[in-house]
Amino acid sequence: MHVARLSLTDYRNYERAELELGPGATVFVGRNGQGKTNLVESIGYLATLGSHRVSGDQALIRAGADAAIVRALLVHGERELLVELQLNRQGANRAQLNRSPVKTRELPRYAHSVLFAPEDLAIVRGEPSVRRRLLDELLVQRTPRLAGVMADYDRVLKQRNSLLKSARARGLAAAKLPTLEIWDERLVEFGSEIIDQRVALIRELAAPLAAAYRSIVDADHRPELRALLSIDGADPDAEAGFEAPPRPVGSPTPQPAATAARFAEAVRRLRPKELERGITLVGPHRDDVVLLLNGLPAKGYASHGESWSFALALRLASAELLRRDSSTGDPVLVLDDVFAELDRLRRQRLAAAIGGFEQVLVTAAVLEDVPEPLTARVVHIEAGRIVESETTDV
Repeated sequence: MHVARLSLTDYRNYERAELELGPGATVFVGRNGQGKTNLVESIGYLATLGSHRVSGDQALIRAGADAAIVRALLVHGERELLVELQLNRQGANRAQLNRSPVKTRELPRYAHSVLFAPEDLAIVRGEPSVRRRLLDELLVQRTPRLAGVMADYDRVLKQRNSLLKSARARGLAAAKLPTLEIWDERLVEFGSEIIDQRVALIRELAAPLAAAYRSIVDADHRPELRALLSIDGADPDAEAGFEAPPRPVGSPTPQPAATAARFAEAVRRLRPKELERGITLVGPHRDDVVLLLNGLPAKGYASHGESWSFALALRLASAELLRRDSSTGDPVLVLDDVFAELDRLRRQRLAAAIGGFEQVLVTAAVLEDVPEPLTARVVHIEAGRIVESETTDV
């Protein structure tokens, strides 16, 4: 799949922008703050229903405007699909597919992209929420119905927290909260599916992650992902939880009970603490995934270069899974200001690793940072305007 045309109205610093694109690599060049990242961010939003830079939608709407509109013409083989999204300051966002209204959560079914940006260093060094979001965005792109499951879980979690907070303020015991058990059942129902999907995804990422890391670094540092689940007693807020000691050699692999049973037991066990604190203490919203290099947690042990390479390898592994499973072919691969952080050898190795993707979009402040094989087409950006496009012979 590739984006053949991108149109923006009142998006970020763009009053209007029209851009023709095609297969292969395109580099957006301009000084910092001119709007390069805004272009690729809009494509990423269609695929993930979120920005990699801000948590809400309001910052995406140009100052003084009531709404922002993103239109993308997607092409896969002989098939064309016009995807449109309207982000509103007031009221719900709206979406269209070939001019017919659809639910916004349907868009990731058709628009697939994987975006890597400097902010992704937080995947290795940041809070658990960043790693949860990485997994969930990939899950939704692969299985769009999970967006509804996650929304249902968030709704139940909000209602349950409200009930626990109210009980704490009034000094009520669990016996006087008959509706709590109903919310417990829903929490376990939706949360167990999210946990199972994440754990399965972590297993699937193992092989493409190792291959992607090796292609960038040309060394085997044994990158590994390991689920850290609150239903099994892990506490992401406790530093000791990140040690994730390896199982002794030769010891049998334990066969855990079904996720729902472990979840329900954890809810029962933690209920006194939850009533005391007025918050839900167990569930996928409290989970994490440990990133390991050579058997040690990357967070705290990996160098800056190793952390950067791990985060990039995770994005490339995600793109490989989407490419393997999607009926629409390759996802659009976006590299936002990536090459400035890499030395010459790793730039070349990364360019070789991504050369087979149908469409690659790159942003850079300095064109010389981008390896020559990716500079076939260059688009210059200045103050929210597309000022010049050029095609070079590679």
